[in-house]
Amino acid sequence: MPNSSKKMVKPKVVVSKCLGFAKCRWNGTTIPDSFIDKLKKHVNFIPVCPEVEIGLNTPRPPIRIVNNRLVQPKTGRDFTDKMNRFSEKFLNNLKNVDGFILKYKSPSCGMKNVLIYPNKDTRKAKSQGPGFFGKKVLERFKGLSIEDEGRLRNFRIREHFLTRLFTLADFRKVKKSKSIQKLLDFHTRNKFLLMAYNQKELRILGQILANQANNFSITADEYEEHLRLALSRMPRYTSNINVLLHAYNHFSKKLNAKEKKYFHHLIDEYRDAKIPLSAILVLLKDWVMRFDDKFLAKQTFFQPYPEDLISITDSGKGRNK
Repeated sequence: MPNSSKKMVKPKVVVSKCLGFAKCRWNGTTIPDSFIDKLKKHVNFIPVCPEVEIGLNTPRPPIRIVNNRLVQPKTGRDFTDKMNRFSEKFLNNLKNVDGFILKYKSPSCGMKNVLIYPNKDTRKAKSQGPGFFGKKVLERFKGLSIEDEGRLRNFRIREHFLTRLFTLADFRKVKKSKSIQKLLDFHTRNKFLLMAYNQKELRILGQILANQANNFSITADEYEEHLRLALSRMPRYTSNINVLLHAYNHFSKKLNAKEKKYFHHLIDEYRDAKIPLSAILVLLKDWVMRFDDKFLAKQTFFQPYPEDLISITDSGKGRNK
């Protein structure tokens, strides 16, 4: 199976501690999450609860965002400065982190959709935005895999998060090696993946390597900047089809008429959102093994993250076109 024999790098992921790691929510509970449980054997988690870290007890009266302040309506206490100081110190001390999974709608950890109130007593929010800790994360770690557990219930968002997470963790290892050959190998095995995500950035990445500076660090830093840009948005289904056809061309002269017809039928079904991408990938993986195509066998496009992180209920439908 393509890429299956390669041991994947374990990403380092900061996670909200209430997501199954400790009973630290305002009401003294935890929130078990099946996806995070699955991830535990594949990533190194760094659990954190900013609210506990700034001295709040568990359980505790809830806090909320009132205009641009973080307050506790029941006590009237203002935790804005404490939260900002903790967030800066914690994030400053993070080393080699690859991603974040934050608590959905939390006034501290939330990425977006956090309710913002005009005063501490009203029940009606005036707007929405990120939480205090979540906002600092988004500002400081642009380009990394950053999501909340609510959004990760969506297959497409989860797939994008995992692809970025494991690709960037792999690149971090390559960068640490200071080997230009390992950087070239990284680019080669991610060629089809980058082709699906962003062909413009793929060309720029190729140019960076073709005109590499004598200083590895300068080349790697420039490459990383454009790699993050390349992975910043989900690939369109038309881009995936383009890559599928590129892979198919490796075998087209070796297939019989029925096999060719079946492949193009699957492409049409995928184009019409009747089947997921994985249905075609299974067929292509079989041909990779059957024809012993060593180039395609290394392509991360076929398996950008551990296979057991794909849920059997994932259909891939409802994709953004």
